[in-house]
Amino acid sequence: MVKCTLSLVMYNAGVLTISDKGSRGERADESGKVIMNLLAAAGITVARYEIVPDERKLIADTLTEWADEYNLEMVVTTGGTGLAERDVTPEATMSVIEKTVPGLAEAMRAKTFSISPTAILSRAVAGVRGKCLIINLPGSPKGVKECLEVVLPVIPHAIDTINGRITEHEPSHTGSHKNAN
Repeated sequence: MVKCTLSLVMYNAGVLTISDKGSRGERADESGKVIMNLLAAAGITVARYEIVPDERKLIADTLTEWADEYNLEMVVTTGGTGLAERDVTPEATMSVIEKTVPGLAEAMRAKTFSISPTAILSRAVAGVRGKCLIINLPGSPKGVKECLEVVLPVIPHAIDTINGRITEHEPSHTGSHKNAN
């Protein structure tokens, strides 16, 4: 007998685009649109969306407000993860999260490196603030799609764990440690 559990939990998320030009209306936010489309296809409701300039305090304040006051279960950022002087999204994120989730950023970099070697220059981070998972993505639509597709399959499990809907884990049966003799 196969046991199947269907989750009827709806997740709510925010998409925060970090872009000086986007915040001034000088550039269309294609990356934010890609995130919203991918989240919607995964059954995740985008409850908040905003474009802010590359200002560390403003980014941190927005992440804090969305996690603490709007009770979003996830915030996905796009932009500001590179090496340019104004790229401060990882620092802003680190200043507000309580737990890091390094495996998400590591998996994104490892997978996308095979597509574009410059992917390893990303400084994106992921972590938890209260009951909210925060994930940084790059600023390009292509990079957003590639990275989000890597982590999207584990997002529901992460959110359910953070919010106490999963409290115990069944042992993994993917590997065998039995002696062959």
